[in-house]
Amino acid sequence: MSGDGATTLEQVRERLDLRVRFKADDPALGAASVALILRERGGDLELLFIRRAEKEGDHWSGHIAFPGGRLDAADSGPRHTAERETAEEVGIVLEPADRLGRLDDLRGQSRSIVVSAFVYGFSDERDLLLNHEVAEAFWIPLVELLDPGRHVKRSFHHLDRELDLPAIRVLDDAGPEAPLLWGLSYRFLDLLMLSIARAIPSMPWREDL
Repeated sequence: MSGDGATTLEQVRERLDLRVRFKADDPALGAASVALILRERGGDLELLFIRRAEKEGDHWSGHIAFPGGRLDAADSGPRHTAERETAEEVGIVLEPADRLGRLDDLRGQSRSIVVSAFVYGFSDERDLLLNHEVAEAFWIPLVELLDPGRHVKRSFHHLDRELDLPAIRVLDDAGPEAPLLWGLSYRFLDLLMLSIARAIPSMPWREDL
């Protein structure tokens, strides 16, 4: 663990307060939001992930992600979207005091959508209540996400292209078919860890990955 990296929610809040965020503003693009939710456990922080339910015709079926979704016409803004989707998908009602900060907006590979990411945290117990869109939800200590043994390179088929991308094994099932954290979710995790001085280690990719 980094000696000066954030290990408490207050330290995360302080570091995110110092960030200069990039906010995309293009009305021609679609909009979505996600919530990166931290909790304090055992002297460190854990981060909530979901695995999306298997659904025929859904491009993101079965993927590892953060709670979130597309902006609804009734949403007051991207933060409202992240909080509404979190309540719907995992049953956590995020309070104003839970909000720690915001990360940069990111564009998807198709560049037709902008995704905003908001960081939340709490130290109390909150039950998870999953809806039909989520197959499972689980917490992972940040220190485990820094384990080089979880970091791999994989080829992903996306928008008729084959992309060699970094990814992270977040499930205990390490089989070849287990879903990985990659794409925008990986990039948001990378931004968070950089922001709190616990950067994901670079990995000299093996040729056999």
